[in-house]
Amino acid sequence: MPQIHIWQEQTVKINDSITVSATIEIPNQERNSLWYRVQAEHSSLLTQSCDSFVVAMIFLAMSQGTDVLVHGEVSPSLLQNLEEFQAVWSCWRPKHYQQVEITVDIEREHSVVNRPKRAISAFSGGLDSCFTAFRHSRGKCGRSQRPLEAGLMVHGFDIPLFEQESFDRAVQKSKLTLASLGLELIPMATNFRDFKQNWEDTHGIAVASCLMLLQGGYSIGLIPSSDPYHAVDLSWGWGSNPLTDPLLSSSTFPIIHDGGAFSRPAKLMQIVEWTETLQNLRVCWEGEQKDRNCGYCEKCVQAILTFRVLKLGLPPCFENDVTDQEIARVLKRNLLIEYAPILAFAKDRSISDSWVTVLEEFVNTNAVTEENPLCASHAYRCLRCTRINSLINST
Repeated sequence: MPQIHIWQEQTVKINDSITVSATIEIPNQERNSLWYRVQAEHSSLLTQSCDSFVVAMIFLAMSQGTDVLVHGEVSPSLLQNLEEFQAVWSCWRPKHYQQVEITVDIEREHSVVNRPKRAISAFSGGLDSCFTAFRHSRGKCGRSQRPLEAGLMVHGFDIPLFEQESFDRAVQKSKLTLASLGLELIPMATNFRDFKQNWEDTHGIAVASCLMLLQGGYSIGLIPSSDPYHAVDLSWGWGSNPLTDPLLSSSTFPIIHDGGAFSRPAKLMQIVEWTETLQNLRVCWEGEQKDRNCGYCEKCVQAILTFRVLKLGLPPCFENDVTDQEIARVLKRNLLIEYAPILAFAKDRSISDSWVTVLEEFVNTNAVTEENPLCASHAYRCLRCTRINSLINST
């Protein structure tokens, strides 16, 4: 039976960088290399395990219905969790993913001898990652507090690999932001997206695989939440979510989905006094200059309206405010789940500015009904449509 083979390669040091890679052999395709690169000063953080490569390739194997053979070492606890991870996604996307078997040459848990208890969080410079960094470094998590010491910023995700200067500038901003909290920033690059997988489904495994590569120096990986718990529709699925993110863990390196109890306005309210964030917040991935906010794309509009709904005005990380026409231009029906909560928050605060009217017309025009469901592949009363209806009704 055809299998996907993962062959671990020798770590390569060139000048001031270290590259960890694996050859990926896919049936009926040419061999490809999946690689991760960090600065040489961080070489002691790297693991010799193949955990990262297995996590990175799990969706590709499931999409092809092809078993995996790993020529290297993998944590047995991770393999156990990946069986449940596959079970969830094969239920969510039965037409796209099926469960496969993973066989490895060596099953062994990662050694934790002399490894300090330290956490590292994915860090893009956006609101979600800034919130996670702030609350863990400032002791605002109660018993969920983790010993956060660093953020991981990955080149090759939202900033393409060929845009090196943009990434370097974004890194400098993020370093300033995290340094104000006493945290380190670790830049990494990877060609994960060269494998042309569905990013909406796979961004969670992409982030987790990068975090797991650093388990030589860290014992916990944090993935900042995208949506709050009350907006998560588990029948719909999203690449990073509170159910399947933890299933990317091993017994010696847990992956934690962080901040799901907070909406984006609630997150912003907690960090609004953090000056470095207001100066360096980066939410944009569509603009021509990827190291800054264009101010006009959907993500920028959503962030600007989140500031408005809290009556905070335009922060310095945006050069230009948006008009009502520019707001209306980015509103699409599939974004109801993002903008209905902003409208509800504005109504609750008795804000009646013209932009609120724009959102109200958008939400009312695109109401979810039996004749006009949001999800063509779902029944009218699927969890996502039901949730959106409740948000609309609350306005």
